[in-house]
Amino acid sequence: MTEPDDATVNEVFERTKTIAVVGFSMNPARPSHYVAAFLFEQGYRVIPVNPGHAGKEMFGTTIRASLADIDEPVDMVDVFRRSDAVMEVLEDALANLDGLQTFWTQLGVFNEEARQMAEAAGLTVIMNRCPKIEIPRLGRLS
Repeated sequence: MTEPDDATVNEVFERTKTIAVVGFSMNPARPSHYVAAFLFEQGYRVIPVNPGHAGKEMFGTTIRASLADIDEPVDMVDVFRRSDAVMEVLEDALANLDGLQTFWTQLGVFNEEARQMAEAAGLTVIMNRCPKIEIPRLGRLS
């Protein structure tokens, strides 16, 4: 599979309202924190996911321990985990997030088996890219 073109990435940003950020860190210097904050500032509903911070508040919502703890629609999962953890995150997402449309992994995070499984499940897959880079590159800043 080739990487999605700009039209596809733009479509993802258009249709996405809620993003679950898996591997979220409370440390503002960590990419998972500042990318999630950027997405929130751009108007997306951001649901942080990290078992070590579950129950704390961030971005107007409670940090969840896992995707299974989210009881509302999620359009996109943005993964800040190592490549070898991507399949586990995808399986959790497919089992628990009805209506999920996009599975996104951050820079340096890639798993071909997970890509194939996600695409077979009908998801748009974007790997090894960052929405904090893509949004301004595509001229989508709010």
